[in-house]
Amino acid sequence: MNLALWIGAGLLAAVALTGGASKAFVPKDRLAAVRGGGWTADHGAGFVKALGVLELLAVAGLILPAAVKIAPVLVPVTAVCWVLLMVGAMVTHGRRGEAPLVLLNLTYLALAVFIAWGRFGPWSFPG
Repeated sequence: MNLALWIGAGLLAAVALTGGASKAFVPKDRLAAVRGGGWTADHGAGFVKALGVLELLAVAGLILPAAVKIAPVLVPVTAVCWVLLMVGAMVTHGRRGEAPLVLLNLTYLALAVFIAWGRFGPWSFPG
């Protein structure tokens, strides 16, 4: 199960890296033109970039604390934060009628719940 939790954290970190880098470094008008990026037209560039930075921080929070054995409790805390982020994403895409994206966000949410459950519970890191 420990391996499954590491794989899950790695997958979620890859998702966060991709999404975070695009939000932080791609201009808002280019993001609005791609599939799933229409929501950016409803928000300021600063908000979009801030979300990108938060996602990039999630990359670090999902991997580094456990890898370097410093404050490993931050891994499940980051997973819980990701759950909250995905709830917001699901609401946003739901209001726009983007059901496939809501389902994708639900998948990421479920993965984050799995990581939080495992790392807060039976497979927590020794602290």
